[in-house]
Amino acid sequence: MNHVDKPEAFDPDAIRRLVSEIRTIAPNGSEEEVDGGKTVELNPLAKQIAMQFRADAYSPSMLLGLLRITEFASLFAIGYAIIMLYVAPGIEMALFYVAVLAGGSATGIMLMQLADAYQIPALRSAWRMTPRILCAWAVAFAVMALALFLFKTGDVYSRVWFVSWFVLGAIYLIAERQLIAYSIRHWARNGTMERRAVIVGGGEPAKELIRSLERQPENDIRICGIFDDRDERRSPSVIAGYPKLGTVAELVEFARLARIDMLIISLPLSAEARILALLKKLWVLPVDIRLAAHSKGLRFRPRSYSQIGKVPLLDIFDKPIADWDSVAKRAFDIAFSLIALALLWPVLIGAAVAVKLTSPGPIIFKQKRHGFNNEVIDVYKFRSMYTNLSDPTAKLAVTKGDPRVTPVGRFLRKSSIDELPQLFNVLKGELSLVGPRPHAIQAQSHNRKYVDVVESYFARHRVKPGVTGWAQINGWRGEIDHDDKIRYRTEFDLYYIENWSLWLDLKILFLTPIRLLNTENAY
Repeated sequence: MNHVDKPEAFDPDAIRRLVSEIRTIAPNGSEEEVDGGKTVELNPLAKQIAMQFRADAYSPSMLLGLLRITEFASLFAIGYAIIMLYVAPGIEMALFYVAVLAGGSATGIMLMQLADAYQIPALRSAWRMTPRILCAWAVAFAVMALALFLFKTGDVYSRVWFVSWFVLGAIYLIAERQLIAYSIRHWARNGTMERRAVIVGGGEPAKELIRSLERQPENDIRICGIFDDRDERRSPSVIAGYPKLGTVAELVEFARLARIDMLIISLPLSAEARILALLKKLWVLPVDIRLAAHSKGLRFRPRSYSQIGKVPLLDIFDKPIADWDSVAKRAFDIAFSLIALALLWPVLIGAAVAVKLTSPGPIIFKQKRHGFNNEVIDVYKFRSMYTNLSDPTAKLAVTKGDPRVTPVGRFLRKSSIDELPQLFNVLKGELSLVGPRPHAIQAQSHNRKYVDVVESYFARHRVKPGVTGWAQINGWRGEIDHDDKIRYRTEFDLYYIENWSLWLDLKILFLTPIRLLNTENAY
């Protein structure tokens, strides 16, 4: 890849090709690996700032989606209330009015979308956008009137209702947008609605990037700090008023504690080797990773970058299953977990009774495992081992004919019934129904932690772990007695993360009972 001397010299696709190579590399542990199974201690200032950003913030895309839904429902409700109070139609006419309400409300929302009324700058400037919003609402009514005329139904609906709905809908939109504008200003001040970013790399490039971002009038980025491996001679401790909080290794731990949305690498585009070395360390984090591209004279294809105001950023990695995808997946998890509990409660009760009657000790076994973003969670299972022989750390993997496993526990493990209590982990939000399986924090392969075997192992934790997963239905289930097994599991898990969809979740969920019939590797 060439150095950036001219606008046409930089090819963002070249970085993408090299980045894709990083994702497939799974060598034995290296000295560069920032996690390495070890926790990096943050300095007091970095830890203090990280704790300030522990609470989740609402992303702008989530707010805009909720606003569309709210406005559609509100406009529909206004029109429906007028119908019930003034028209009081019969059932057949009520269905006609409901169809007109749904179509009119949807048309209004779509026209406001075309008028750029669903953008954060537009929401901040309510009065400036009022003419556009009223125009879109008026055009929606013109479309409805034309449709009613063409279908020769104009004489069957109430003109008073039609005009009243237009007037009250317009008043609602004006008042609501004023409230939203006030709320956004309030949320921006208290940090409820913002995108939290960390700058990677210091010196003049970081200073130029920060100044460029600060000049954007509708900037929703809050810079939490700067991380750089270089000393103060090349990277001062304070850059453009923001403190340097530590090294890149400390950044990984910082991102585990704080709710960070974006990492922006502020290095010259010609520093390819250093950029790729950083990406190799940072892509395991569940955040958007962007490369600053604000230098003058650079030109990119529109799809290769995003913008904050007028500041272009190259899109290197996107946070997986974010925003509305995460909402859909959570709804999927809750719905199917409740269905599973309703269908399988006799199996759960039977297993609990069998465990209690056949060996002393608790029915439920709790084990510390890695969850989303390396957070440690308690995962529930039916106890399958004798209490005095149990291994909460999972340092010693269960093998075929393992004497620690009870007779009932052997059946529970082979049938995976021992995993059913994890449905309650799903309802608590700690697990997903489908995802990379959570491993015990001390789990090992030949006396080496998994992260020492597979360098990209922690990239599995960019999403919530699951009760079942893509690796499991493809045969990678049971004992890990060889390094290649954890390598292949990780490869399948990363494939799932990169190719996630609700349809894929549904496919995995319905294939799981079929694939569980193969108990060859389940001990």
